[in-house]
Amino acid sequence: MAKKSAATVRQQAYKRILLKLSGEVLSGDKEYGISHAMMSSIAKEIRSLYDLGTEIGIVIGGGNIFRGVSDNTFGMDRVSADYMGMLATVMNSLALQDYLEKQGVPTRVLSAIEMRQVAEPFIRRRATRHLEKGRVVIFAAGTGNPYFSSDTAAALRAFEINAEVILKATKVDGVYDRDPMIYGDAKKFDLITYKDVITKNIKVMDLTAIALCMDNNLPIIVFNLTISGNICKAVLGKKIGTHIRG
Repeated sequence: MAKKSAATVRQQAYKRILLKLSGEVLSGDKEYGISHAMMSSIAKEIRSLYDLGTEIGIVIGGGNIFRGVSDNTFGMDRVSADYMGMLATVMNSLALQDYLEKQGVPTRVLSAIEMRQVAEPFIRRRATRHLEKGRVVIFAAGTGNPYFSSDTAAALRAFEINAEVILKATKVDGVYDRDPMIYGDAKKFDLITYKDVITKNIKVMDLTAIALCMDNNLPIIVFNLTISGNICKAVLGKKIGTHIRG
């Protein structure tokens, strides 16, 4: 594991984090699939975080490949569609593992659906041990159950590994009262409570994930991953993005 100075350790606001990546982020400017440029950029950003000595768990969505709850399922059975979405997250996880290891970052993929030929089965103690040994752990296949999104999986895994924060990486610089891509006068929040996210129905994470974080008082930071250095700023406690707290 990369060595870090005592000063760097003291500067970190969070020692162990859960990074939530949406599948759409991985596609970059493309409609679907995986963008080599974006994956390379994400791997370099995670490498910089790894160099700080941060213990990193990652949950990735699969929306760039297949989205279970969408018009694209053409009336498929919901359970079957959700399982296909979980398999898409495994593909994304294996891709990110490859890019991270090319950056010299030791990485393990743990899957909630057992497939030993490509990933380790998710076992909480095993995941924690990997983190303690300085390995980045990518949690694939969501919770392993239909009807639960990758956002909910991120919240669940964060609790299981005792993460201190969820870093929600997006293509925008925080949480807005409405879609800033559509409305030029959209208002950005620097700080917002879980309750406000729920009552105002702000589409930042699904409500189950927000409710879990609220019940367990786990903070969420929403930030723009496409700007170099942002992920380290978040871990170092610098003002960035939107903080969701109690």
